Amino acid sequence: MQTTPSTTDTAAPGSAAPEGAAYAPTDRTVPTRARQRASYDRETVHAILDEAYVCHLGFVRDGSPVVLPTLYGRVGERLYVHGSTGSRPLHMAGAARDGQEDPGLEVCLTVTHVDGLVLARSAFHHSINYRSVVVHGTAHQVTDPEEKRTALDALVDHVVPGRSADSRPANAKELAATAVLRLDLNEVSAKARTGGPNDEPEDMDLPHWSGIVPLRKGHDALIPSADLAPGIEIPDYLVEL
Repeated sequence: MQTTPSTTDTAAPGSAAPEGAAYAPTDRTVPTRARQRASYDRETVHAILDEAYVCHLGFVRDGSPVVLPTLYGRVGERLYVHGSTGSRPLHMAGAARDGQEDPGLEVCLTVTHVDGLVLARSAFHHSINYRSVVVHGTAHQVTDPEEKRTALDALVDHVVPGRSADSRPANAKELAATAVLRLDLNEVSAKARTGGPNDEPEDMDLPHWSGIVPLRKGHDALIPSADLAPGIEIPDYLVEL
């Protein structure tokens, strides 16, 4: 188990772990099945995180599990998720109160890509090709104003790179209504499946189609706002999408 880093707001964004080193496996990040599919490579984890739009944030509230889909952004070795100041996980994480250090909120964050449907000759061996990341840790509210702005820019740019510089930044009222959680990438694992179906030898002659249905992510033609002012051109970063 890695030592938990400092959670103070004065820490530099993205400074949780050394660059290049693999994440250390822990009891929670080593799968019980198909261990050969697990990876702790930092670049692999970052690539999976950077390609997705939505994560699922799991935590326990009043003894019951809760899982919420939400946008996120990565800055170095930290993930940021945001929501209203009254949302459950953000309210539960909370800032320090009565002079006590913020205990944070124990969470499990997951991201998954489905790359293909794997159809086998037998129902039992149907599967999917996927890439996933699971992050365990303690999330803390971001209270430092500069880190909060950095996090919100990262959330916008995660969805459309370059967009934060091409939009009005949040004003004081909007910042006050927005809470941000920080989760350091310490206890992390990736897992992936590739390849075709694993049919049993005795099923090879069955008269059923077997193979992969590849899936891909794409973008359709842009739909400009009806009230867009004349003369505003499509920005280069959207053309590149």
